[in-house]
Amino acid sequence: MAKLRRDHHTTLSDASGLRIRAAWLYYNEGLTQKDVADRLGISRSTVIRMLEEARKRAEVQIWISDGVADCVDLAVRLEKAYGLDEAVVVPSPESKDAASIAKAVGLALGQFLTETITNDMTIGVGWGRTMTASLAGFRPPNRENCKVVSLLGGIVAVRQTNPIDYTWRLASQLGAECYMFLAPLLVDSIATKRALIEECGLKAIYDLAENLDLAIVSCGDIGPHSTSLSEGFISQQTLTELVEAGCVCDTMFNFLDAEGNSVAHPINERVMSVDLDTLKKAKHIVLSSGGAHRAKAIRATIRRIGCNTLITDEAAARELLELAG
Repeated sequence: MAKLRRDHHTTLSDASGLRIRAAWLYYNEGLTQKDVADRLGISRSTVIRMLEEARKRAEVQIWISDGVADCVDLAVRLEKAYGLDEAVVVPSPESKDAASIAKAVGLALGQFLTETITNDMTIGVGWGRTMTASLAGFRPPNRENCKVVSLLGGIVAVRQTNPIDYTWRLASQLGAECYMFLAPLLVDSIATKRALIEECGLKAIYDLAENLDLAIVSCGDIGPHSTSLSEGFISQQTLTELVEAGCVCDTMFNFLDAEGNSVAHPINERVMSVDLDTLKKAKHIVLSSGGAHRAKAIRATIRRIGCNTLITDEAAARELLELAG
């Protein structure tokens, strides 16, 4: 998997978050300026400029401010524990409800995508609250010859999350070609699934998914407050069956156990989504999800498809490190 390089001409390269992260890696972790540049995907001259700016702003003294330092420290530890190219950790919101967490993590995702999407990219996207929230922080410069590919089907009754709307809005902001996964999220049988793919025009989606430059996915937990249950995607009976089968995670409506294996339940055979084993072939995978209750789901997703960039919050980061330890 190739690590994405940020466009060092964007203003975000000089923003406080990236500047302080560079200072942390250089002064606290002992990395060279070249190592810092490679880690952050920017040029060495940009690192030198940011370190000088950090000193001028008195951000580098004997310590780095506690609030920022906590997030940076957690990010560096996550990178080591899970073999990530980069972890982005944002402060957990005071309100621990799902909407607040999705907003906080989603804004960081939008900021990241603004920096990293370049010309000629084929981008595969899932959907969920966090990804929808990313649109508020997504301010891309003009890009050419990009394709945005929806990786899973949709739903009839929309409550809070509209997968078609997310894919279309992301593509529109990029000026990209948009490939919609125009099929229901669940079908009645494997035969129906096969027919939709081979006879109803969806094969183009699966073909594009074989060569993604960037895959953007989220994941959810399985429990009483599961988004799949609250949004009405699954019934209480199905939820109970999944839990009994060892399920801890919903990744693109694929239900996984703690080791990242698909659980033995018929629902996994009827979901209309690009196969996770295909998804893991993407050159760069961004996983974005937050909340301590989702740590097991995040770890299971990493184990199944891998992850280059993890974007999460403090609570999930701490729990992930506990699970790794």
